[in-house]
Formats: sequence, structure tokens, C-alpha cells
Amino acid sequence: MNAAARRLYMALANTTAETVHGADEAVKLLTVALIARGHVLLEGAPGLGKTLLARTLAAQTGGSFKRVQCTADLMPSDITGIHIYRGAQEKFELMPGPVFADILLVDEINRAGPKTQSALLQAMEEFSVTIDRDTYKLSERFMVIATQNPHEFEGTFPLPESQLDRFLLRIRMGYLPAEDERRVLRAYDRPGPPPSPPRATLDPALLEQARRQTADIHVADAVYGYAVNIARASRVEAHVNLGLSHRGALALMRCARATAAVRGAEFVTPDDIKAVGTPVMAHRLILSADAALEGIQPEAVVGAIFNQVPVPRVAPRSETPRN
Repeated sequence: MNAAARRLYMALANTTAETVHGADEAVKLLTVALIARGHVLLEGAPGLGKTLLARTLAAQTGGSFKRVQCTADLMPSDITGIHIYRGAQEKFELMPGPVFADILLVDEINRAGPKTQSALLQAMEEFSVTIDRDTYKLSERFMVIATQNPHEFEGTFPLPESQLDRFLLRIRMGYLPAEDERRVLRAYDRPGPPPSPPRATLDPALLEQARRQTADIHVADAVYGYAVNIARASRVEAHVNLGLSHRGALALMRCARATAAVRGAEFVTPDDIKAVGTPVMAHRLILSADAALEGIQPEAVVGAIFNQVPVPRVAPRSETPRN
């Protein structure tokens, strides 16, 4: 039984529920991203708690947290940092930007220009940044949580495919059920600043233990084949111009492995892949012009792909585990 990942998820869910209501599925996917060492794109209309959720997660992990509020005039150096000349020492000194943090919240990322957005590409993929020809390593716990409003287009710059592909998951946040919305009103309708998220409630060793146990989870060859067939099906789907990349297929398996760990399992099943199919794939698929004109959504295309790919029968106990 992979208990560490399950305990990690329950701890995050219980503490987050004190400040963010009705976000159970989002918290589960954020736990998956934490375990899988991936970045997350939170998408939804303004005022749905995206920033509060990111701040709450950062506070619970106990790591350093920085926030960037994106605007059209934001420069790459505002994120990465710059070198300042110190006359007394007669040398240049690095003034690190907010990217030098454990968790970086990039608020309204699509309001930053393409040049500034590209400043995050190296950081998200290689966990390092290059400033004036010098390369600096980022924190081993570095994680980007970016937010964007998909309903507002004026003054925004759509994320390019290369940027979207670096987000392990896209989590869509919608309006809450009536009871959860009443809980929000009861908690936050009083004058004054909102309560601060609880800090450092997680044992850092628990996250590392969850990652080690997740790495040991057994994956049958049939499950790898299932993921490959899904990726290949996305590349020949009639409504898709650009299907799942190799990075996307790898993200599918990493998230499926973490999902299995969160439910306390010792092996990955096709259902674990299905559970993360939409958050992993929908933002990576570039639909054809005809699909866009017909109003077809990427989520519907992902569902069609899963419907057409045969689900393998998996008997993990009869196979030799892969380390």
C-alpha cells in the first residue's frame, strides 16, 4: 500500500478546505502535480478562487512563494532577475527575480507578452535560467502555478504551443454548487482582509516519501501500450491538427502513476490514465479550423479519442514489476 501519497493528498485536502471551498478535484490534481514534479495552469473566470488556491497550496508546503502579476509591459528580467554593478566591489551581482522560489504564481499569464512568456520556457523545462550568459539552477522544488481567464481576449496574448506543452496539467475551475457558494459567503462576507492560508502544515519528508513510493509503482507493458495508442490516436484524429507530443505522452503516464499513488494502489490501471486524460491532453491538442468553426471543444475530442482506443486487460500480479 502506497500510504504516503494518500496521506499527502488527505492532508492537503483537509487543510485547503478551511480556506478554499468546493475545490476537491482541483486539490487532487494539484497533489498529482506536486508528486509528479510538474507545472499547473489554472483556468477560469475571475473571482473563482484560483489565486487563493495557489497561495494556500504554497503556504501548506512551507516553501518559498513568489507572485508575478502579469501585464503587457512586464519584461523577462522582471521574472528572471538582472545583474547590478556594485562599484565598491567592482563586480556585477545577481539580483534574483521571483523565479528563484519554490512555488511561483504567475497570475494572468496570458496578459504578458510573448517575449516575457518565453522567459519561463527554460525554467519550466530545465529548472534553470540563463541571465547574461550565466546559467543559474533553480530550486529542486520549483513549481509554476499559472492562472488565466479563458473568456477575456482584449489585451491578452494566447500561450504558444511550446508553452502549453510545458504545463503538466490544466485545471479548469468553474462555478461552485449552491451549498459551497453559501459556505464562501459565510466565510468571507465580513469587512476586512481575508484570512491568511495556514502555513507549513505538511512534513517535507512526506512529499519526498510519496515521490519515492510513486516511482516504485508497477506499470504493466499493456498500460504503456495503452498510453502510446492514445497518443498516436490523437495525432490522426480528424479534428486535430497537432496531437499529443512525446512530452505529452510522458505527462499522461507520470500523472497516471501519481493518481494511482494518491488512491493508495501499487500498480497503474487504464482507469488511472482515463482519470487524468482531459487535464493532461485538452490544452495540448491544437484543433483544426473546421473543428473550431463547428464549436467542437478539446475536451470532447479527448473523450472521443478514449472511446475509440481499446482498453487493455491488465493482470499486474502475474507480471514482473518494472523498476
